[in-house]
Parts: sequence; C-alpha cells; structure tokens
Amino acid sequence: MTIAERWLLPDGIEEILPPQAARIEALRRALLDEYRAWGYDLLQPPSAEYLESLLTGVGHDLDLLTFKITDQHTGRMMGISADRTQQVARMDAHSMPKRGVARYCYCGSVLHTKPTHLLSSRSPIQIGAELYGYSGIDSEIEIVSLMLRSLECAGLEEVTVDLGHIGIYQALVAQTDLSIDQQTELYSLLRQRALPELDCWLHQSALTDTQRSQFKELPGMAGSVDKISAWKQKLASAPAEVARALDTLQTISDELIARFPNVRVHLDLAELRDFNYHTGLVFSAFVPGFGQPVARGGRYDHTGEVFGRSRPATGFSSDLKVLASQTVAQWSETPAILAPANNDRALRAKVADLRRSGERVIHVFNGQSDIDELGCDRELVLIDNQWQVQSISQHRQS
Repeated sequence: MTIAERWLLPDGIEEILPPQAARIEALRRALLDEYRAWGYDLLQPPSAEYLESLLTGVGHDLDLLTFKITDQHTGRMMGISADRTQQVARMDAHSMPKRGVARYCYCGSVLHTKPTHLLSSRSPIQIGAELYGYSGIDSEIEIVSLMLRSLECAGLEEVTVDLGHIGIYQALVAQTDLSIDQQTELYSLLRQRALPELDCWLHQSALTDTQRSQFKELPGMAGSVDKISAWKQKLASAPAEVARALDTLQTISDELIARFPNVRVHLDLAELRDFNYHTGLVFSAFVPGFGQPVARGGRYDHTGEVFGRSRPATGFSSDLKVLASQTVAQWSETPAILAPANNDRALRAKVADLRRSGERVIHVFNGQSDIDELGCDRELVLIDNQWQVQSISQHRQS
C-alpha cells in the first residue's frame, strides 16, 4: 500500500475540516435549542443494535443500506444504524413508556452501505424530531412546521414543501385482488415514475378498467392545492379513505400557507417512500440548486407494534451536513485574540475574562511561526502594566 492509498477515504465517507466543522456544530446547537423550545426532549439512540431490533418491520431498502457486523461477545448479528426512526420507536415502547404525547429529537451520525442518491453522503449526520401518541392532524401540522422552522434557522430560502399521502395508494390497492408480489411491483413502478413500464404492467394486469385508470392517473396528480377538487372528481369512485386523505392534504396545505407565506406548497399524490413504513402524510422540502430533498418525513403509526406497543407517530429528519452546505448566509468564525504564552498572573486573569465573555483567545508560543494561520485580528499587549486588547496592525504601527 502506497502512502497516498493510506490516507484515501472510502467513497461517500467524508472528513469535516475547519471552518465547516464549526459551522455544522453551530447549526446543530441552534436546531436542538429550537427543538427544546418546542418541547422536544433530546435522546441519543445507540450506533448499533441487534438486527432483530434494528430492521424489524421496515422495508427491504433499509435492510440493504445497513452494515451488518458480528457481535464478538454473543455471536449474534448486529447492524450499524442507517436510520433512527425504528430505534426511537423501540425507545418509546420500552425505554420511555409515556402514556400520553411524547416529543423526541436527536442528532448523530449514521452509516449507509451505499449512497441513497448521487448527491448524498454514506455518513450523514442525521438530525430530526418525532412526535408520538397523537393521531390527529394537529400533530402533522406541528411536525411539518417544525421542519420548515428548522430550514429557517439554517438560513435556507425559496423553500418548496412537497406533500403526499400514502393512504391514497394504500386505499386504492386495498380494493384490488393483487398478490403481495404484484403489489410490490406496482409500488416500485409508481415510486420510480416508470410510466411506460407502468402502462404496460397495468395493461397486462387483471385489474378492472376503473382501477387501471386510477393507478395510471395517479402520477399525474401533482400541483398546487387548488387542484384537489379536480382530483376528488377523478377519484370519486375510490374508497372513502381517499377523500379523507385529500381533505387532510387540503387542511395541512392551507395551514402551512398561512404560517409560512414564503414557502411554496406542492402536492404529489404518487409520492411513495423507500422504507415502506409510512402510513399517512409524507412530506419533503426542496431548495433551488439541490436536486434532492434537504429534509423529509411523514407519518408511521405502526413502527412500535413489533416492540409490543403500537402508537401513532410522525416526524422528520435531515442531514446536518446538507443543511450547512445549502445555507445562504455564509458562516465564519469570529477572529481570535492573540496572547503571549507566559506565567503572568494578570495575563492569565485577562485571558480568562475574555474567554468567559465569549472571545476566542489563542496563546502563541515562543519562536512560533506562521501566526497568520491562527486567524487573529487582535492581540493582548502590556501597556502601562495592564493587558489591553489592540488590533494587530495598530500595535505594530505604534
């Protein structure tokens, strides 16, 4: 192995250097403080769990994203966390069995076996919030609002939120006689927007003409909230759950438009998700210049059922590295103050006072070169037996 090969990182695994690391950390603190202000309690799921717990009840896609390792202590298979939702469901069911509404937030690194899309990292810093114990529409309005507030805190502008409802697809499928394999094929075609293949599959299926028409029309049902009335007419023969889902989208859209007038609300009735655990509203946020969602979430009411406690749940998550990279306002570290390294008590006291007040003070050692790399614009200078802060240029000119 050559020296160059020793420092190469795996594809999709990044190191974070200054000042980006400080920028990400500042954003993490700001967002977690915002979640706390909304009543969300911070928790830290473990980085690895037994596979029986980590992957129970979730889709095949999450299984493929999960690194598997052998526990040398027990011989059992473990997985490195690729998504926190299932872990929070387990913790809500057993570690924190609240009977009422519970709000949680988290932030930590996860690991993926492969990128989820061309722009994604295999080691995202996942930050998110989840609300358990309430199935009403108010919980969904709160969680989408908190997601949009997060984007505001991150400085993102020209945000578009895309709303969908898994219940529409589920209700349409429930009225058919499709086998599990056929349902999987149909789900995949709709999720991938493979329209020619979808037309061919529907033509060869045993569905009724009405059912074929509904599934064929579904990918084209996307646009602004004022189209909901027309969609209701096209789906008039569908089960009653479809109309209720459309009413839910109408109510949530109206509320978001009122709360966030600068956010564009877009609806997509064929919005389906990779992990297959969503049960109702799904949503994603987009910004110009980035071809993938910067945040996404939805309702997943049955994730805790495999742990013996099924509760209504909704939430969202984002990659903190993506949010920091898309911030309009460029974050920069405050210039520091240079201080000589000696044992003067008055100097140590002055440095301590400056640091307590939020200043960044860096000691320069005797004989140290390349001081310009420290990012200092001021320095401590002994004047009339008192340590005073002066600009570096001013002191050098005097």
